[in-house]
Amino acid sequence: MNPSSSASQNIYLWLLLLSTATSFVMSESEERQTYIIHMDHSQKPASFPTHETWHRATVNSLSPSLSDGEDKFLYSYNHVMHGFSARLTPSELAEIEKSPAHRATIKESFGKLFTTHSSKFLGLKHSSGLWPASSYGEGVIIGILDTGIWPESASFSDKGMPPVPPRWKGECENGTAFSPSNCNRKLIGLGLNISEMYDYNSARDYDGHGTHTSSTGAGAPVLGASHFGYASGIARGIAPAAHVAMYKVLWAMDTYESASSDVLAGMDQAIADGVDVMSLSLGILLTPYFNDVIAVASLSAIEKGIIVVCAAGNDGVYNSTYNGAPWIMTVGAGTIDRSFVATLTLGNGSTIEGTSYFPESIYIADAQVYYGKDNPDKAKCHLSALEPKEIAGKVVLCDNDNTVDLYSQVGELDDKGAYAAILLGDELNLDPGEYSIPAVVIPTSSGALMKDYLTRQDNATVSMRFLQTKLGTTPAPLVADFSSRGPDPINPSILKPDILAPGVDILAAVAPNRPFMEVGPYDLVTNYALYSGTSMAAPHIAGVEALLKAVHKDWSPAAIKSAMMTTAYTMDNTGTTLKDQRWRHAATPLDFGAGHVNPNKAMDPGLIYDLNLQDYIEFLCSLGYTEKQMSAVIRRGQWNCSRSDGDLNYPSFIAVYSNKTGSTKVKNFTRVVTNVGDDSSVYQAILASPKEMKVTVQPSNLTFTHKYEKQSFHLTIEVDKSAPRVTYGYLKWIDQHNHEVSSPIVAISGQ
Repeated sequence: MNPSSSASQNIYLWLLLLSTATSFVMSESEERQTYIIHMDHSQKPASFPTHETWHRATVNSLSPSLSDGEDKFLYSYNHVMHGFSARLTPSELAEIEKSPAHRATIKESFGKLFTTHSSKFLGLKHSSGLWPASSYGEGVIIGILDTGIWPESASFSDKGMPPVPPRWKGECENGTAFSPSNCNRKLIGLGLNISEMYDYNSARDYDGHGTHTSSTGAGAPVLGASHFGYASGIARGIAPAAHVAMYKVLWAMDTYESASSDVLAGMDQAIADGVDVMSLSLGILLTPYFNDVIAVASLSAIEKGIIVVCAAGNDGVYNSTYNGAPWIMTVGAGTIDRSFVATLTLGNGSTIEGTSYFPESIYIADAQVYYGKDNPDKAKCHLSALEPKEIAGKVVLCDNDNTVDLYSQVGELDDKGAYAAILLGDELNLDPGEYSIPAVVIPTSSGALMKDYLTRQDNATVSMRFLQTKLGTTPAPLVADFSSRGPDPINPSILKPDILAPGVDILAAVAPNRPFMEVGPYDLVTNYALYSGTSMAAPHIAGVEALLKAVHKDWSPAAIKSAMMTTAYTMDNTGTTLKDQRWRHAATPLDFGAGHVNPNKAMDPGLIYDLNLQDYIEFLCSLGYTEKQMSAVIRRGQWNCSRSDGDLNYPSFIAVYSNKTGSTKVKNFTRVVTNVGDDSSVYQAILASPKEMKVTVQPSNLTFTHKYEKQSFHLTIEVDKSAPRVTYGYLKWIDQHNHEVSSPIVAISGQ
């Protein structure tokens, strides 16, 4: 279409392309679905003053308005991509796709919402390190995309906060139970207004998923991370002086799902408003980058210097990571060195410690214990196996073979009038909201001791003390059992997750408008609750990135990401390799990526692996995408591909070998590092790998004479035929100034 044509010609030509839409009658079988339409913005007719008016006209010309009075048109996108979303029939979609301005179509997909002492665990101190160096994140704006917030939470107090940066372009939107007066110097922006049914048509959180905080374990809240509306964890715990803008993109009717068009609109607005860091604890269905709205929108954000942090997902199995695009910081979850326990004292004086999240500080003294030792169903507290007359008012021991649901056991005991529960389970646990009666989960080894006592003693008794917090738990961190593992299912050539952060048992400040749990006959309303998930880990990383952004204002998102990855640690607090929470064996970089974040070290990484938009375009060129698919990801009609090897300047290495006969077991990499440390530095390469994996680096020494100087090196991985499916090692560049720049090296055979 010729933009220089007259207004009447432009409108006529544009509508002519869609003219057949007015002549068809929609079949009853043609159900409307939401589609995200990528358009070539350069083809907008001059008669339309804005791209949005063009987009609306396109949709409105297809057919009459919907019978329910709703608008087919949903959003116009200008930053994360060029195009719009609308509710269309297949016939209407087909008409749009005939247009020469059409680039790509993405069918609406649904994303899953992934769900303190942690700041101390991260090593953040008031006296030294990253906190004082960054002025606690002052001047940085963090955009949160989630379910909303509870603005009255103390987490959003702006006491001592600096003024809102003049560059901020966002607003505090008006809506149900929410007004601009809810914003302040801490909470500087709120949107979007999308859904009204079963939810607040505002950024206020409806379903009790509010702001989040953490605790020292001694009762005083120390704000840290979050779950659904997790902004406060970043705001107070990790980056106390940073500003927060909340973009509500998850709604009550979605429960744990989120429409991708809403997420895209939120990201589009965050870019326009001027955020510095974007944090998302949700994931779209696994799909190639050109169909992944988070991947597409994130690349737009990266192009504008905005850091994007996403949760890796909570599937907990091999090859299950979400949000794996290389320009995204993909975050897995780990434990911290804090546990919540209850103590049992048997009538013979033996003491047993177990895990309990029962929320009341109570002491049960010399209670009678029931154990159905002569009936397997009674011993395991199976549904309907127990009689009230047997267990009413007693503490009940429930056996387990790790196949019985602990929640069902507690429910059975509660229904039959038991006073408290002692549950056996090595790999099982109750969620914090599932304690309707006092309960504790103990290891099967401790259960054997207790069963021996109960068998020998006719009138066995037990005393129980609840609500105890234990610090210094070992080993820690552990890779959370639910945290999604690599290799990345969309592109295994990029090692994912990137990094690990606290994400287990994070104390969160929740919305107090709805009961959190039932304890006996009472509803428990609380300001704080424990949550776990990679959704808790991601905001920790976003907070650390905000601190680093405050220190290194001119660093690219890739540079900050590199600094965090190459300074991460892989040893727990017992001095051994990070372990898997469930199986307690050594974990691998497929579980924890580069390792667990170390904020203070990341401030001075020595070397960085930097990347820019063209580097990502070259990477995308290697994936074999069509022109339309490429255009959908990079939002432009022209680009240059000078390389096709797909070897990105990434801070980690992964080689995937085919199991086809005769396939090579050698892979070569080239990397460029930039000196951001001392002017004069000499780095030596230190390699660690098993005998089945041979790794070589050339050159083995890198000499820098000034800051920001670049040097390149080549790395080769060769794997023996006898190597296991997954082998891994490390490359560490070490200089005379105590910088240690570490990168994991992973080889996967038989893909």
